Amino acid sequence: MNDADERAEMRLRDAGGVFAVDYQRPSGADSREAELAAELAQAHDEIKRLVAIRRRNARLGLASRKRRSELARRLKTVEARAELAVRKKSFEVALGLMRRTAQLRRKHGRLAKLWARLRARFKPDKANIAMIKNSLFFDKEWYASTYPELGAENIKAAWHYYALGAREGRDPGPFFSTRSYLANNPSVAQAGINPLLHYEKSGWREGPVPFGDELTELDRAAVRRHIADLASTPLISVVMPVYNPPIAFLRQAIESVMAQSYENWELCIANDASPDPEVARTLDKIAAADKRIKVLHRKKNGNICAASNSALELATGEFVALMDHDDILHETALYEIAVEIDAHPDVDVIYSDEDKISENGVRHSPFFKPDFNPDLLLGQNTINHLAVYRRALMARIGGFRPGFEGSQDHDLILRAWAASSSHRIRHIPAALYHWRQGTQAPSFSESRLEQCTRAARQAIQDFLDREGEGAIVVAAPKASRYSRVIRKIPEPKPLVSVIVLTKDRADLLSVCADGVLNRTDYPNIELLIVDHQSKEQATRDLFGTLERDPRVTILPYAGEFNFSAMNNMAVSAAKGTILALLNNDIEVMEPGWLGEMVSHAVRPEVGAVGAKLYYADGRLQHAGVVIGVGGVAGHSFLFEGREALGYFGQATLTRAVSAVTGACLVVRKSVFLEARGLDAEAFPIAFNDIDFCLKVQSKGYRNVWTPFAELVHHESLSRGYEDTPEKKARFARECANFRDRWAAVIENDPYYNPNLSLRSSKYDVAEISRRLKPWFRYL
Repeated sequence: MNDADERAEMRLRDAGGVFAVDYQRPSGADSREAELAAELAQAHDEIKRLVAIRRRNARLGLASRKRRSELARRLKTVEARAELAVRKKSFEVALGLMRRTAQLRRKHGRLAKLWARLRARFKPDKANIAMIKNSLFFDKEWYASTYPELGAENIKAAWHYYALGAREGRDPGPFFSTRSYLANNPSVAQAGINPLLHYEKSGWREGPVPFGDELTELDRAAVRRHIADLASTPLISVVMPVYNPPIAFLRQAIESVMAQSYENWELCIANDASPDPEVARTLDKIAAADKRIKVLHRKKNGNICAASNSALELATGEFVALMDHDDILHETALYEIAVEIDAHPDVDVIYSDEDKISENGVRHSPFFKPDFNPDLLLGQNTINHLAVYRRALMARIGGFRPGFEGSQDHDLILRAWAASSSHRIRHIPAALYHWRQGTQAPSFSESRLEQCTRAARQAIQDFLDREGEGAIVVAAPKASRYSRVIRKIPEPKPLVSVIVLTKDRADLLSVCADGVLNRTDYPNIELLIVDHQSKEQATRDLFGTLERDPRVTILPYAGEFNFSAMNNMAVSAAKGTILALLNNDIEVMEPGWLGEMVSHAVRPEVGAVGAKLYYADGRLQHAGVVIGVGGVAGHSFLFEGREALGYFGQATLTRAVSAVTGACLVVRKSVFLEARGLDAEAFPIAFNDIDFCLKVQSKGYRNVWTPFAELVHHESLSRGYEDTPEKKARFARECANFRDRWAAVIENDPYYNPNLSLRSSKYDVAEISRRLKPWFRYL
């Protein structure tokens, strides 16, 4: 070995990195290559040792700050780069190593060729990782939470999916299926190409990403058979205002109408004096080719309301579907509308779920909506797209109102609801509308969000003024783009009977009672404490103190603990017209909680009202109950942070729900008695509150959850958990009773979409939709 080789070898040892990739040995250099291979193997072993030390010390917390700093410095070059090269076939470390072995490269020609190859391949790696990171389908937070072992190993999510995740069958986000994409593109799988990279580079041009609603030819044949079997096939007028969209997007929007499975439609287009002459030429050319397409060219630019009304004047159909000039309809959209009309001939408004579509055709961010939710509609426009109206109703309310541009659809549905009824508004739980976003020409609502928000609030206030209750609309505190309705309580304010069950635990009861009596600003309260055979002196002393307050009554209860029976007994003794069921481990956070809940409970159409409850550590404990989650029922957004918005903001907005927890439940006494109270026989401990809410709902009332009544719930501190054989057996019986009684609601909670998972409380998308597609029986 000459001096140059020795110096190169020394630099190789000092580099702190490793290079491992398959190559053929240079001619006449077998011994030198063997030495190099030994060096590389030794370096690799050192890397593994350092990684093991780091992970062990991180796990046990034994490393000193100095040692951690030293390991971090060494591992920055050794683990993140060398392990990358050895284990994941990335070439960053290899490049650094090869720079330090320039003399070795010159001596061995084949290694020089390898250097050139590595340098050429390294640049695309960086670009590819950036492409994955910027993809609409890549969700860093979702990836890290779905595969938590990556966080423990401190591996970057985008790099991991690029280098290893796709080969392991992992998904980059909730809306892209790696396995489905590779199954549908066998050439991509065979070539070992990263599926998300393939889609971003060229796949989007070749076909849609697997999204769960693609139709086969068998599906299309079944749809045609179903259409032929419909009792009525009304003409549906698709109304489209147009103002200077990109021509390609305009064509795609119109073509999506022309490609509809249901053919009894007309497309009514109003060109709002678009400056680009190509818009008018394109519209005229397309209209000339299909007599179902009508085009009106406005001489003067107005706005979206004026243009929409111009397009509406062209409509002759019984129903009108609203569509923007660059959005896309799913091929079954109008068919699904026709099926809904056929099944419900008195329907006035139909709306569907929606998703968004990017500039390059990527679908993402599906909004799977509840059935018609009046309270949520006053906080945000949940109807939006696709919305279809009976044309006679639109004529009756005067179409779109100028001055509400950007929130014209929200204003329209509020006025339509006021002129019709909740029962004549139907929901189709399928993403039939693909809303174009993120383009070079943003929509009015994207570019002028503040103006749109003001218009929405004015529309809501106008609706409230027509109700005549004196309610006002303000910005939602934690989501200013949405709205909160503050309702008035009738004067004199009704007496509220607050019912609290307890057995000893004076420490909890004292906090609860103090919150009700001294830290609640509602002026007309009585506190009924049901005592289940308390024995501790501290509890008796507390009772003596509390009874000095004329608002407090202690009601003794003997026998086994029965949550339902004890509350029913207290209700019979209650003097108030409003009842508030409250656990003894509830802690008042702010004084207005009861007034907020009562303001909803006094509404004639409302049944039970629930509050926003937190655990002691600030995580969310209750934001309404979804029937079916977890097999029986589960709390929405469980364990989310205090400031969490929830699914499309729903953790911050008043909304109708099927049930609320009895830990804090307010209801009119008349409604409680009408529903025959809590079922003490079938549900002595568990599910009595959920059963009660469903009974109330079955009577035609609407249960409401409000995020503007906030309390802390120290859950199960007084009773404990279901941790004995007897308790487990009783809980199993109550589960069985609930499933037997409410099987239909478990399968389809009207305020929870069948495309959302029953395994999660966070409104994750279901792996398989529970919705039966309307053409199923025609397959």
